[in-house]
Amino acid sequence: MMWNTIKLAFFRFAAGGKVPAQWFEPNLPLRQNRAAKTGQLQLEVVSHCWNYSHFLVYQLSSLVLFPPHKLDVTMTVFYSPEDVHTAQLLAFFKTQQVPGVTWNWQPIPKQSLFRRSIGRNRAALATTADWVWFTDCDLMFRENCLDSLAASLQGRQDALLFPQEERTTDLLAENNPMLQTGNKEPKVLDIDTTAFTSRTITKATGPLQIAHGDVCRKVGYCQAIGLYQQPVNSFAKCHEDRAFRWLLRTQGKAINIPGVYRIRHVAKGRYGENKAHSKLRKILRVWQSRWRDQLQRDNSE
Repeated sequence: MMWNTIKLAFFRFAAGGKVPAQWFEPNLPLRQNRAAKTGQLQLEVVSHCWNYSHFLVYQLSSLVLFPPHKLDVTMTVFYSPEDVHTAQLLAFFKTQQVPGVTWNWQPIPKQSLFRRSIGRNRAALATTADWVWFTDCDLMFRENCLDSLAASLQGRQDALLFPQEERTTDLLAENNPMLQTGNKEPKVLDIDTTAFTSRTITKATGPLQIAHGDVCRKVGYCQAIGLYQQPVNSFAKCHEDRAFRWLLRTQGKAINIPGVYRIRHVAKGRYGENKAHSKLRKILRVWQSRWRDQLQRDNSE
């Protein structure tokens, strides 16, 4: 346990750029060796869900309501069968026939689900897609999102891309009607977008990482860091998002994609049953969100 704590601290330090990434990942394909695909591209979206079915319903519904026409999508979701509500939701969407969309449900033990990079790494190594969008289940692909993405990806060889803008809610409490609706019987749900406001993105953060398929197949998702491939007994904080950018030697390149929407929320399914810990995490989350929002307002003035 102590040794893992030391390793975690080291890789958090290293991912800040203080350690050469090639020491740990020497196999990153050179730009000129990555395919510059054009035409009808293949995209794999990789998401995961633990106690978040009331968010996942909006993500999957967005693909039904706004299906892609200019690329083909494989929607991959890692989940644990112990999460009954998510399993029921996925069973429902499996019956939805959507042109251009293939559903791909990946059940794994919850201990593997709790380390998000495990599923991402498995998907990255196995993908046959031209591009892979690593995301969270609170993000939606709404009108013209995926078709605009298809246009932006034509002929590109970048290792990592991200949307330069997303539209988000304020931090929502669990009793918000939007979240309560998602808790009901599985069905295709649209969402009221008037509560979303625009946010500028400056790097490829965890839900907004669009990676080249050749890069994924070669280096996986933090495959070189064994610590980030170890199952855990409670949901691990996602430090590997930053490590992934470090290993790819880039913060990502921004591209203009409309229709990226994300629900921000106070409560986290991963906080578990420890009520005192959960309450503290919620307080910190609200404070951090307000601080970041103020920074963005200050920078835009």
